[in-house]
Amino acid sequence: MLLIPAIDLRHGRCVRLHQGDFSAETRYEHEPHELLSRYRSLGASWLHVVDLDGAKDGVLANRAVIVALASQRAVRLQVGGGVRSAAVIDDLLRHGGERVVVGSAAVERPRTVASWLARFGRERICLAFDVRTETGEPRVRTHGWTRASGLTLWEALGRLPPGSVRHVLCTDIERDGAMSGPNLALYAAALARFPQLAWQASGGVRNAADLRALARIGVAAAVSGKALLEERITPEELRPYLPDASLPASTCAPGRS
Repeated sequence: MLLIPAIDLRHGRCVRLHQGDFSAETRYEHEPHELLSRYRSLGASWLHVVDLDGAKDGVLANRAVIVALASQRAVRLQVGGGVRSAAVIDDLLRHGGERVVVGSAAVERPRTVASWLARFGRERICLAFDVRTETGEPRVRTHGWTRASGLTLWEALGRLPPGSVRHVLCTDIERDGAMSGPNLALYAAALARFPQLAWQASGGVRNAADLRALARIGVAAAVSGKALLEERITPEELRPYLPDASLPASTCAPGRS
């Protein structure tokens, strides 16, 4: 399992939301480029960057910050938030993004997103589904967690052509930023239903035990923001999940996976 550090951007600053609530924001003093350098020094080969303004409003608002991070060519960037068109995907890939995250559009316009997957390739697009458990089912919310889609996670995925999707990021909204542990049952069910997908688990990671539990389930990656921002997991505990952790930062090959 790979650990992917996350940076959430709002108004150009690093923040974390509690359970997807834009009114429950914690702002951190770290500059985005400082966090990139810190995570790279730990051995990270990927960085997950979310434009929260874009996720909510549908327009990429922190592009300048994202492009500046990509220009450092220190890690591979997985970028999302406000991606609603092929033009935005093309722009992000051309300016250093390695993989673009598509969320709301995958729920609302699955045929269009299928065409994007065919055009750019399934390795360059990661579908993102943000879910809340309601009546025992993981139900998808869109537009920065603010709108109910009426679909379960399984229904949303089932609307994409078989074989067209490889990477799926699933966030449990109630766990996100709450430091309450990941929803292991959710990811176990996801792997049981769609074992061919490379699942990325997001929301709730608080310590090394949570990383070990996710690895045992078999997810491809764990995306973590708050636990890493607040240094709740030691470098030694992170080492098994960061591919370049054993190398000096100056000799790590950018973009290794």
